Amino acid sequence: MNRLARSKVFGAAAAWLVITAGAAQAEPIVPAGTAQGDVSVTIYTNDLALIEDVRRIDPGHGLVDLPFPDVSAAIKPETVTLSVPGATILEQNFDYDLLSPARLLDKAVGQTVSLVHTNPTSGVDSAEPAKVLANNNGTLLQVGDHIEVLGDIGHSRLVFPGLPPGLMARPTLSVRLDSAHGGTRPVTLSYLSHGFSWKADYVALFDQSGGADGAGKIDVQGWITLNNTTGTGFANARVMLVAGDAANTLGDGGGGPRGRFGMRPQPMEQAGTESGGRERLGDFYLYPIAGRTTLNNAQQKQVSFLDVKGASARKVYAFRNGWLGQSDAPQSAKSVLRFSTDGKDGLGDALPAGMVRVYTRDARGQPQFIGEQAIDHTPRGSTLALPIGDAFDVKVQPTLVGRARIDLGEWQRTARYRVTTEGQAPRITTVDTAVTHWQTTMKYRLTNATPAPVTVELTQAGLDNAWQDTRVPSETLAGEQRSPDERLWRVTVPAQGETVLTVVFDTHN
Repeated sequence: MNRLARSKVFGAAAAWLVITAGAAQAEPIVPAGTAQGDVSVTIYTNDLALIEDVRRIDPGHGLVDLPFPDVSAAIKPETVTLSVPGATILEQNFDYDLLSPARLLDKAVGQTVSLVHTNPTSGVDSAEPAKVLANNNGTLLQVGDHIEVLGDIGHSRLVFPGLPPGLMARPTLSVRLDSAHGGTRPVTLSYLSHGFSWKADYVALFDQSGGADGAGKIDVQGWITLNNTTGTGFANARVMLVAGDAANTLGDGGGGPRGRFGMRPQPMEQAGTESGGRERLGDFYLYPIAGRTTLNNAQQKQVSFLDVKGASARKVYAFRNGWLGQSDAPQSAKSVLRFSTDGKDGLGDALPAGMVRVYTRDARGQPQFIGEQAIDHTPRGSTLALPIGDAFDVKVQPTLVGRARIDLGEWQRTARYRVTTEGQAPRITTVDTAVTHWQTTMKYRLTNATPAPVTVELTQAGLDNAWQDTRVPSETLAGEQRSPDERLWRVTVPAQGETVLTVVFDTHN
């Protein structure tokens, strides 16, 4: 018996699916090669890619139906543009009903096929006609005057006389065109497709050895991870990556990494203002993959795009306290790795959004993982502060020492308003107000169990809500007002010691 292909059909028994389409032995239905030509793939960060495929084709002369197999199975047909010199495009169709055992059985419902039994002892085949009744969670056959379930038939298989119309071995775009002349010429096919994605991952090795006050060096390697789930492979393609969120493509507002509650990561302390050598596309950066690469279907591929050695970095400790926040027990400070993307002593490049995984060497010199943090698209020249974990030995305990009313404070006693009424002259209204002022004393006890002194960046937040006008009449260490809402103190804590910071806040809340 001549067969074109053999594959297992769904079911518990060894029932096989065979397609017989003639007397001569033939090659498999799906060819090993590809009909694609010179392919370029531009991949965005939000499940979208632009594919350009230049094929050399002789379309013939006159009205021609021209197939384009091996397009992406996730193609957006409405985005197709086709350039055929000397021809006019009349119609296009995308055929995505692909050949598979399940679809072949679906198409055969109501048709008569051959049910072939193989004698397990002699290996001799015998055949009888069978009508396919249904293919719903199993295949039902009418064989003579009884009903059989294909999976229960044992050493049996179905043989089909040929392929039903409408099933395609590969995703195919079919175009009808009016060609003015024959002859081989370049035909350019461009379209958008879902099913492609990429993301950036960074491996950072921080070395603090010999550095004072957390100073050290950092090696960073950047990897691009590509995923192809389009249902189609693209061989020997030029690949370009676009770093930035193309708006209004999927309705999700972009594809950058997000943290809890859908919020973007916020480790960027200061946005950069440097221009680098990267090619730009509007407001996006382009990251071309060197040379050509093959993007097989259902494949994940990684390529390197950044390799920096010995950039300046510093490990610091940070603690942020909310307004009137206090704790009965010491709280761990955050371990923060700070570095720059500038071109002087930083990484010297713009960074696509991704995950940074940080390692440091142990006493034996082996790199050990110490934390990770997602970053957003980061311009060149930016300063990043990556929280990489809670410090084991550096603690902060905020305490509310006292909160008293300020009876003599007179920040605001009256308010004057200009009231305008239509058709009348403006009038001035004076209103006496009663504002309660408070003096709040906070104490922060910082401890350090490490064998070296550390600096903790202590931030008091909540200084500028709608009811506050905060002043700091007294502090045991000079602080820096970073914003109306936050004040920062850089507190040095001695090795195996402690430092106490006391601050007085005057507010009208």
